[in-house]
Order: sequence, then C-alpha cells, then structure tokens
Amino acid sequence: MRSRLIGMAKATHFGPTVLVVSISFILSITQLSAIKSFWIALAILAGQCVVGWTNDLLDYPLDVAAGRQKKPLVAGDVSPRQIQFGVAVALILAIALSFLGPLGIRGGLLHMLGLASATAYNFWAKSTWFSPLPYAISFGALPWAVYSAAKKNPPMWIFVDFILVSLSFHFLNVIKDLEWDRTQLVLGLPQRIGKKWSAVSAILLLASGIITLISR
Repeated sequence: MRSRLIGMAKATHFGPTVLVVSISFILSITQLSAIKSFWIALAILAGQCVVGWTNDLLDYPLDVAAGRQKKPLVAGDVSPRQIQFGVAVALILAIALSFLGPLGIRGGLLHMLGLASATAYNFWAKSTWFSPLPYAISFGALPWAVYSAAKKNPPMWIFVDFILVSLSFHFLNVIKDLEWDRTQLVLGLPQRIGKKWSAVSAILLLASGIITLISR
C-alpha cells in the first residue's frame, strides 16, 4: 500500500504539482483567509492530479519503449487501472472543490478552463507546433481564478509573469528528453526547434518574466 501511494504521488509529477499548489496557496492568501486559500489549493491539487495522471497514462507505451523505469507505471508501482480510477476521483473532486468553494462559478469556470487546456496538452497539443499554448492558457487562467474568489481582477504584471515563466518551464522541461521524443514522433515546438533554440527561448522568456516582475 505504501509503495502504491508513493507511486500515485510520483505519477502526479510530484515536483511541479507541489510547486503549482504552493504558488496557488501563496497567491490566494494575499487576497483571502487561510481556510479559503487552503480550499483553493485543494481544488488546484485535484486538478493537478488529473493532469499528471492522464499524462502518465497516455505516455505509458512511450515510457515503456524508452525504458523510463523512474515512471511509476513502468516500474510497476501502480497499474493503469489504478491511475484511471484516480483520474475519475480527482476530476470529481476538482469540479466539486472549485464550484462549491471560494472560487465560485466564475473562478470555477476559469479553473476548468485551465484544467481542460492542460489535459488537451496531454492528448494532443504536446505533439504539435502549438505545444506552448496550453501552458499559456492554463497558467494565465490561474491568477484570474484566484483573484475572482476575492471579486477582483489580477494585476496585469502577475498575469503576464505567470504566462512567461510557465512557457520558459515548458522549453526547459522538454530539453532533457528532446532527442528521444523526436524518435517517438512527439514533436512539440521545442522538439521541432531543437535544444539550442529551446534553451535560448527558455532563457529569454524567464528573463522577460524577471523584468516584468522588477518593473511592475
């Protein structure tokens, strides 16, 4: 049971999930109470589980072919059926926590937009020229969802910063497996422009995010 739970946690893409949930909580607590912020963080966590688990499910055959033993499904720590069940439960929780909690209807819809966009990346966009688009949509929607719970609109610099930093992460995250992705015909924008230009793009986007933050 312990190894299964650890496997399920890893399959959410644990590091990025913790980062996104933490940022959501920190952003929320600047506008709302700790309890409401915690509720929002739980909604975001459920959504991140949906995204991470669907990603691992869809990539399972490719991960097996690549021998990625660090992936819980490939290592046998969890089964596809268990991940499928987890996706169903997490999706129900994400919807319930969004619409019944502080996010409300508007914030809930924005969260669903981000969740749908991120899931579309897993199913389709990651192998197209448009692979950065879901990152821009999902992370752009996040501050709007949080601020809508406080009946406000986010400052434009926060909105822009979320998009720039998320796009930078997209290019950086792909670099380590870029050549293998190409052999498996996973041809998102970073794979198409290569390691050099992906690294350049990531640096420029991150630098733009820092400049936006400093000059707000």
